[in-house]
Amino acid sequence: MQRPLAQLILAALLAVASPLALFAADDHSGTYTTQEEAPPSYKLQGEYVGEVTVDGEKVKHGVQVIALGHDKFEAVVYPGGLPGDGYSGGNYDDLLKFEGTSKDGKVEFKGDRFIGTLTPEKIEVVSDSGDKIGTMKKVVRKSPTEGAKAPKSAIVLFDGTSAEAFDNGKIVQGDLLLADCSSKQKFGDHSLHLEFRTPFKPDARGQGRGNSGMYVQSRYEVQVLDSFGLSGADNECGGIYKVARPKVNMCYPPLTWQTYDVDFTAAKYDESGKKTQDAKITVKQNGVVIHEDLDIPHNTPGRHGEGPEKDSLYLQGHGNPVVYRNIWVVEK
Repeated sequence: MQRPLAQLILAALLAVASPLALFAADDHSGTYTTQEEAPPSYKLQGEYVGEVTVDGEKVKHGVQVIALGHDKFEAVVYPGGLPGDGYSGGNYDDLLKFEGTSKDGKVEFKGDRFIGTLTPEKIEVVSDSGDKIGTMKKVVRKSPTEGAKAPKSAIVLFDGTSAEAFDNGKIVQGDLLLADCSSKQKFGDHSLHLEFRTPFKPDARGQGRGNSGMYVQSRYEVQVLDSFGLSGADNECGGIYKVARPKVNMCYPPLTWQTYDVDFTAAKYDESGKKTQDAKITVKQNGVVIHEDLDIPHNTPGRHGEGPEKDSLYLQGHGNPVVYRNIWVVEK
């Protein structure tokens, strides 16, 4: 990415329409579980895609804008488009990032030759002479497997009507399963579909921002976390904790439904109880492969050790109101 273009995209975030008031008196300590109750800053957060003309050439970029609380925002710029949709990957540290704070109704940033304005719907980019040179429109992506119907051969663990299939299962918000529960039924080789939603916690950072986890066989954790706009480490959303980072960070913004589709082969043991073959897993997040035929050499911390017996699906409780829905398993 050439520096003038980098400055162009960075300048696209020049002005941010100021949120009215980030936290109301009943703000739940900065934790929001629905888009309806979220503060105005949530409407500015999200994904933007468009083209900007540079030296006569239109260049596509994606931008992820993250609300950081107290009128602060960060933007991460992806050349070619958004992760999973045009961005070809690379070193996260090399990506252009911008952080700004609203003041007097806007956040200003000036590049060498460009000015930009961010609103909840788009980013308008103009040259320093006032000529419009590009627009990035807000997009709301939806996983292609959201709402996937369970096949006839599936074991439906949760369809919104009952949490009886889970120990410590609790239904919240009418038809959603709260984190911190484990399936009563245990599984060996299987395929799994589930959908999850993390809360919006603009003041929180890192592991405090919507933390949970999907433990396949109660042994191997695929992280659930609000990692929108982050690098995609093994302890972030989609990572297999202490084992592997996702191929791409496919995390959508918080309060957005996301999907995991898993194909799992359990570890194999001989008659003496010695492991002869590691567990293997393929994971799609929001329809994009983030782990493919990955060998898992050991269990991940936080639940059960490895063993030859079948074990439960565990949805980790970490003190965050992470919710799940549409959970089903097909045994092999």
